Amino acid sequence: MKEYTRAQLALRNGQDKEEIWCAYKGVIYDVTTSRLWRNGHHYEHWAGQDLTKELGDAPHTERVFERFSVIGKLLIP
Repeated sequence: MKEYTRAQLALRNGQDKEEIWCAYKGVIYDVTTSRLWRNGHHYEHWAGQDLTKELGDAPHTERVFERFSVIGKLLIP
């Protein structure tokens, strides 16, 4: 699986490039096709980031990521 840095993930924020990605538990997901992530944000959450710590505030579980394609792994220094 391809690995990406936090800087590379940050470019997929819905503003800098067409792709909209976010990471959860070290895995990067492509959320580009989700209408809920239009323009790179979903409620108070922003794309191009690791959302692992933020999921506790969400009204859903981690299973929500099952509907999105896996892009790669997040390199965690």
